[in-house]
Amino acid sequence: MLIAGFPAGAWGTNCYVVAPAAGEECVIIDPGHQAAQGVEETLKKHRLKPVAVVLTHGHIDHVASVVPVCGAHDVPAWIHPEDRYMMSDPEKALGRSIGMPLMGELTVGEPDDVRELTDGAALKLAGLDFSVAHAPGHTKGSVAFRMPESADVPSVFFSGDLLFAGSIGRTDLPGGSHAEILESLARVCLPLDDSTVVLSGHGPQTTIGRERATNPYLREVAAGLGGGHAAPRRGM
Repeated sequence: MLIAGFPAGAWGTNCYVVAPAAGEECVIIDPGHQAAQGVEETLKKHRLKPVAVVLTHGHIDHVASVVPVCGAHDVPAWIHPEDRYMMSDPEKALGRSIGMPLMGELTVGEPDDVRELTDGAALKLAGLDFSVAHAPGHTKGSVAFRMPESADVPSVFFSGDLLFAGSIGRTDLPGGSHAEILESLARVCLPLDDSTVVLSGHGPQTTIGRERATNPYLREVAAGLGGGHAAPRRGM
């Protein structure tokens, strides 16, 4: 399997391009702010043909390049219905005082073909299997995508802004909820095998085993202690 990722734009949001191998069809995950050029360079380098864009949530740092990327390749975008409005109204999603200085330089809106994700859905795209887990807390419509273990790689978990190396997503923006993100961590992350590779929306790669042992939020959830503010949280 081929997974090519790069941080894009002002927020350093990780965009991923996933394919069975070079020269085949692929899926693009979270083409955010200023990600379009990086996507095109990745596609050219590995001779890939996109079939879909899938989105972990609707914040502008994850969806800002959805319209140009989908338009250039005539592919659909998949997003959870509770975050769909953010593509057209990103300022509402962030709070006007936060979003207004940034919105003038961005072209927002929906691509021509938008499809909605549901909890527990099984997507087969570009010959790859993705299971969808609704994981609210960072936003109401946050989701994570898991790919099963294969012959050459362990299971891969695209966590969006649910889980980071050493931390979790922020919950202080509209639609965020600390209680919900803790519930999502317990329900979605804790059951995963320790060998599962975590590719998050920001920051470096990690594993569930490493986070189970060292991430203060995941440790507290596992211990049944709830909340805590032991580490700074990331994501828009």
